[in-house]
Amino acid sequence: MRTGLTIVLLAAIHAVAHPAAAADSPAATATAWKVGAPIVTYWAGPAMTDQVARQMAEGGFNLVWCTEQELDVAERHGLRAQLRDGLLSPASLDDPARREKLDALIARVSKHPALYCYFITDEPSAGAFPALGRLVAYLRERDPARLAYINLFPTYANNRQLGTSGDPVTAYREHLRQYVEIVRPALVSYDHYQFATGGDLDGYFLNLAMIRQAAREAAAPFLNIVQACSWTPSRRVPRGEEMRYLVYTTLAYGAQGISYYVYCHPGHSGGIALSDGTPTPIYDALKTLNREFVAIASELAPLESLAIYHTGAAPPGTELLPADAPFRFDPPVPPTAYNPPERVRGFLLGYFGVERKPSHVLAVNLDYKTEAVLAIVGPDRLEAFDAASGGWSPLGGARAELRFPPGGGKLIRISR
Repeated sequence: MRTGLTIVLLAAIHAVAHPAAAADSPAATATAWKVGAPIVTYWAGPAMTDQVARQMAEGGFNLVWCTEQELDVAERHGLRAQLRDGLLSPASLDDPARREKLDALIARVSKHPALYCYFITDEPSAGAFPALGRLVAYLRERDPARLAYINLFPTYANNRQLGTSGDPVTAYREHLRQYVEIVRPALVSYDHYQFATGGDLDGYFLNLAMIRQAAREAAAPFLNIVQACSWTPSRRVPRGEEMRYLVYTTLAYGAQGISYYVYCHPGHSGGIALSDGTPTPIYDALKTLNREFVAIASELAPLESLAIYHTGAAPPGTELLPADAPFRFDPPVPPTAYNPPERVRGFLLGYFGVERKPSHVLAVNLDYKTEAVLAIVGPDRLEAFDAASGGWSPLGGARAELRFPPGGGKLIRISR
């Protein structure tokens, strides 16, 4: 995993939900794999020992990277495993000897209760999609209960990396279209790292919006890989409040998975643990945030992500909250300028419901440096979700004043 050159995004898309893919969509291939508990994982971690697995479980992670020999370790600690093996490559299908070994591998590991998914590749160009689609279909046929995991480029990848042409938005949209139609993924995953030394880079919400739309067209959940380290002088190590901002914005856009780059890796500062296993301040923050992510994403999993609205600043790819929105702030949040590399200000409202009727809203404070107190108004009596206890509490009416920590959010629903 790496970062590409920052480029100026030339266009924006609306983040309002598109209808889910029809049953005859090329991406709506039936598969027995289901997300289950919302995914909390990482990139670039240590070998899976009992000590490492214990730390990850205590930190609220529920999907770990394993070799075949490490699957038993994951099982002992109640963790799901993502298998990495050199045989999990399109080249294995073109070589009879490698295919035979791949089949033997699948036959062995598919019986293991800890196995959750197969790692295939990171950031492929569009030219690799046909071969990857063959491999995904091959694995799905032989082990339909497991995910074939592929991670995609961010919007700031260049045309050569994407394998498509046009301005940044056009090229990325075409990259996603080809991926959905050719590979037919069961989950859409991507990475985007915005925290630069001199401020915040443009494009984070545009990328979220485009991935959300692609996932809906694929009738699939999506996973966001977010920044948890610095690997170059141009990137900074995020603080706990910034990690909260990444977790809650990811949730508000409807993700069912989050991953952190990196857990630990030579040449990277920050991360979740040091090379000797010592937890970092980010680990301490994520011990709570990971559990909040799973609790809130679990509540939202049966619902449809209906719309995404911003108040205050309007970065590319976002839509401002309509005046007649069923959930809104009182008084309204005044508009503010969007001037990267300054951080985004204002609030985000992610609408969720069934049959196009919003019943839940996840409100997020986009200022990760400042606490906010704000009243939210809904169409009927409201309840708030407590991610720590997993319970709902009445707010006393259709209007409620709420306190938002820096970068934090509140899940609200119409009282049942």
